[in-house]
Amino acid sequence: MKTNYQLRYAAHPEDAKSYDTQRLRNDFLIEKVFSAEEVNMVYSMYDRMIVGGAMPVNESLHLEAIDPLKQPVFLRNRELGIFNVGGKGKVKVGETIFDLNYKEALYIGSGDRELYFESDDAATPAKFYFNSANAHRNYPDKKVTKADAVVAEMGSLESSNHRNINKMIVNQVLPTCQLQMGMTELAAGSVWNTMPAHVHSRRMEAYFYFEVPEEQAVCHFMGEVDETRHIWMKGDQAVLSPEWSIHSAAATSNYTFIWGMAGENLDYGDQDFSKIVDLQ
Repeated sequence: MKTNYQLRYAAHPEDAKSYDTQRLRNDFLIEKVFSAEEVNMVYSMYDRMIVGGAMPVNESLHLEAIDPLKQPVFLRNRELGIFNVGGKGKVKVGETIFDLNYKEALYIGSGDRELYFESDDAATPAKFYFNSANAHRNYPDKKVTKADAVVAEMGSLESSNHRNINKMIVNQVLPTCQLQMGMTELAAGSVWNTMPAHVHSRRMEAYFYFEVPEEQAVCHFMGEVDETRHIWMKGDQAVLSPEWSIHSAAATSNYTFIWGMAGENLDYGDQDFSKIVDLQ
């Protein structure tokens, strides 16, 4: 197996105004989340969020403690949220084994336990997308399915944003320190997510887009309300969203995305909305 990681530093919004396309992509886009027999991750200075993916095929992949953590075990001071977006697989945490099917999630609390990812069938390997945040205490591990989620149906086909927001690793479902994650599924014919656009100054966010047809693409919008920028993305890619930035997208097809947040506030509804007509 192989573990790859990158460091991403925080940007001031005034500086980000001058970024060209390549700088925006370098600083915020995570192009390679999955690669066979690899664990890939980005250590972000936005609330110390780690965003990554593991794709085991024929071997078990260890979630190693990367150098920036300065710890012998990845989970020592961190909580972890995992979504399986591939074939059936297993997550081994210490002596406990969790089976994860497609679109099932798993919360792992902090502690000195080693974690391994495995696929049930090499022909249809699992793809484990994960977010990790600093944790001040341990909370119990818990598998979460869509049946456990708090579901909010929002938008309409007329406004091209009919969607179900599945709140899965959130404080209404289970206790966490600061990590919050969920999965939003857009209905056929709908392409806009997260409208009206908003920011939440006490939380950063990461978006992971999947179920994007191979010949289609997602245009992710970021930046301040009156100074927006865009990043074109493919399926199975992620993007970092600073606390000062909007985070919204439209695509050339309907799709699904996983959102993850870290910061001082666990209140999903704490958002500062902007009028659509005020976006620039």
